[in-house]
Amino acid sequence: MLDFDFFTMLDSVTIARSRRHIEKYYNMSEIGSFPERLKPLSLRPSLSDLKSAINYAEIYGQLMMLNLSVYVPTDFLHPSKLEKYVDTKKGLNRAGREMGIRRLMSINLLKRLESSVQSFRLTLERVKKLIDDTIAEIDAYVKGGLSVIEGRELAGDDEDFDEDDRNTEYFVAEHSIKIDLADMDYKSWRDRLSEDAETLALLKAMIDDIRPEHDTKLQTLLRLIEEKINAPRNDGNRKILIFSAFSDTVEYLYAQVSAFVKVKFGLDTAMITGSVEGKTTIKGQRASMNEVLTLFSPISKDKSLLMPGNRNDLSVLIATDCISEGQNLQDCDYCVNYDIHWNPVRIIQRFGRIDRIGSRNEVIQLVNFWPDVDLDEYLSLKGRVETRMRISVMTSTGDDDLINAEETGDLEYRRAQLKRLQEEVVDIEDMQSGISIMDLGLNEFRLDLLEYVKANGDMDMVPFGLHAVVPASEGCPPGLVFVLKNRDNSVNIDAQNRLHPFYMVYVGRKGEVVCDHLSPKELLDKTRSLCKGRGAPLTDLCRDFNTETNDGREMEGVSSLLTDAIASIIDRKAESDIDSLFSPGGTSALTTRISGLDDFELICFLVVR
Repeated sequence: MLDFDFFTMLDSVTIARSRRHIEKYYNMSEIGSFPERLKPLSLRPSLSDLKSAINYAEIYGQLMMLNLSVYVPTDFLHPSKLEKYVDTKKGLNRAGREMGIRRLMSINLLKRLESSVQSFRLTLERVKKLIDDTIAEIDAYVKGGLSVIEGRELAGDDEDFDEDDRNTEYFVAEHSIKIDLADMDYKSWRDRLSEDAETLALLKAMIDDIRPEHDTKLQTLLRLIEEKINAPRNDGNRKILIFSAFSDTVEYLYAQVSAFVKVKFGLDTAMITGSVEGKTTIKGQRASMNEVLTLFSPISKDKSLLMPGNRNDLSVLIATDCISEGQNLQDCDYCVNYDIHWNPVRIIQRFGRIDRIGSRNEVIQLVNFWPDVDLDEYLSLKGRVETRMRISVMTSTGDDDLINAEETGDLEYRRAQLKRLQEEVVDIEDMQSGISIMDLGLNEFRLDLLEYVKANGDMDMVPFGLHAVVPASEGCPPGLVFVLKNRDNSVNIDAQNRLHPFYMVYVGRKGEVVCDHLSPKELLDKTRSLCKGRGAPLTDLCRDFNTETNDGREMEGVSSLLTDAIASIIDRKAESDIDSLFSPGGTSALTTRISGLDDFELICFLVVR
């Protein structure tokens, strides 16, 4: 059970609502509607229009030849020297960490290739320079120079990696280590380094001819932009939002797209990466994130209030995932994923910047750029590179588990995800296998309550025992929802009930618990769904209930279900008491006693028929 403090913190910082959540639980006629999602455009441009140019599959083949031994120096340590390189603080072998870094880098080369030729080129250059520098250190040692080298570490702001990778355990400087070449078979290491240097030099030579004018993916994007500006999806809307996982790709696109858009249409462009200073083609305009976003989406960002008198406007925004969450950019109606993030949830979050309630656009368009290979081949190529790295790990660790069942399941799950993304805009709930943050917070209900009090006044004088009658629906069977107040603190053991001293319980007609008091978010969602769009009593349902209870004089059925509801609370407390007997910190079993109905007041109840 998560600690109560966690939910308190969560409520203070989050208001998380997905499109599906809002459409299910809110009255859309009151708060507005979402724009219509057009079918995504899935594009697969080749790397280049040059006849002699290399293709994706051929590059994958070359990447398979890399051993990336520059990231695993401890793999070449003499066995007698291994103990020197154990992390005594954590009891971890340095070799395991290096294997992880190498695997991350091998996969990242694929990500960079899929992002843009320019990003891939820069990464090839950086890795080759690292290898060349390491070879130079070895050669200097052979000639009598220093013998100590630095183990390769990843910096937290390493621009070769996307935001998700930079949040992994490998980007921690505290693991930096110095290795003495005298403790190594440095000759074998140098041979492996030289092999990689040759492969990287060959790869770079193969893509050096692919400059912007021959970059088919870039040229496809420019044609898309031209078509969109000339034929807007919504009247007069020429705004375009372009995402990439890498700042190098964003800078490359900005240099090409901004010039194209300015010369051909006289429109302005901006870029935001979060790692380098923003840029814009508007002369004299600051390129801070807030100002850029306000100029790009002036209505949703209240430009008239924040930047009065500023007549500048941005038509194209190119950004990394630093703006993929928490930004309202619904002035725009066209979102381009220039690369397909390896975390599919990111793709949905990107589109969520323009797929927002209250949008003035009737329709919105998502465009996805995919590598120029069949999806199954694409995933197979990725799997082969990962498997090669895993074989290297097995060789050094003795692990014989090449790909376990869980990873096989992950691969199949990802294949299904990506196939769906090619054909439709998927909701974020469909991409998450675990619990969503939207399942946890209660802040949205507090905001609803504040709005109700503003409109209807304080409720302190409202008498207890009021009830309403609503029709049952799918997921909400006939029964009663009780709202109770505990007269003392005897029930809320371990602060499990986040509404204490108030308790909500939903019981069916036969006394079965539909939703208990420890699931307030689920129960509040059900209650909102049942009452959605109902501002007046439902005459027929009220008449039936009054007939059944003889206008409230015969409430034995309600009383029986109330007893069942309170019993469910007591039963859960008893379970907690028993659990506490086997937990550190003492037991609650002997400290409190609940007699039942007398421990609670009935605030109100909802009849579901």
